[in-house]
Amino acid sequence: MTEFDVIVIGGGAAGLSAALVLTRARRSVLVIDSGLPRNLPAAQMHGFLSRDGMPPRDLLAIGRDEVEGYGGAILSDAVTDVVNEGTSGFRVGLRDGRPVRARRLLVATGLRDEIPDIPGLWDRWGRDVLHCPYCHGFEVRDGELAVLGGSPADVQYALIVRQWTDDLAYITPRERLTAGERERLNARAITIVEGDAQRITVRGDRLEAVELADGRVVRCDALFVPPRFVPNNGPLLSLGCDVDDDGWAVTATNGLTSIPGVWVAGNVANPRAQVITAAGEGSAAAIAINADLVEEDVRRAIRASREK
Repeated sequence: MTEFDVIVIGGGAAGLSAALVLTRARRSVLVIDSGLPRNLPAAQMHGFLSRDGMPPRDLLAIGRDEVEGYGGAILSDAVTDVVNEGTSGFRVGLRDGRPVRARRLLVATGLRDEIPDIPGLWDRWGRDVLHCPYCHGFEVRDGELAVLGGSPADVQYALIVRQWTDDLAYITPRERLTAGERERLNARAITIVEGDAQRITVRGDRLEAVELADGRVVRCDALFVPPRFVPNNGPLLSLGCDVDDDGWAVTATNGLTSIPGVWVAGNVANPRAQVITAAGEGSAAAIAINADLVEEDVRRAIRASREK
């Protein structure tokens, strides 16, 4: 069985950033990645200093090359199970049947977006059906925009999207808005459209409009949809890590979970983390992991010295 100092589950910005720091610290590192990043549909990523506008796949390709350049191993595979073996570390099962073991684990498996079951919506996801105004707002600035809402949190979301356009419609089911919410939207000249979205229409591979169940049409160049974030927390649950009521890992400083030796970084623990944030969290977790390994190395050296 192959053994490593650290196994990183997830090869996105968080996982690769952690692996880079750890390999430069001369740790043996394996990154296991399924090859399905959350931002796969997006043509570009934004807000990452010096990499603004880069295709997400290009960033990951560069990151992989850097990690491998320092001796890190990257495996395209899926994790089937994770077992805590106590003082022996952790055993990770792979889809191809091979087990690998590590002294420490970093889980950077990200999250998945759940969006309303409206025909056509998922087909345009990451193109002109968007979730993050900070990621995509500038690219659709000053256009006809719409927000698909329905909850109090979605009202605040619409007020943020308003920063990028003067022409914004807020689509919400009837009788959802309070008087206060309606006042806030009206004050910012956001058009309130009350009704149930039924489908979206596309013309020439461009979003054209949102059709409502009563036949009305809301024209828009881009539609913002606040998704429900669901963490990809399978490895954490199998290890018995504490999670909150929504499945997010309960963490201490720098992503340490309730299980000694297990850290998290990026969207699996922080749904609001953009690419640059996830990369930073991966770096911070890596430094904490290396410090923890150093302490174990010292204990082992003292024990070996005493046994001489």
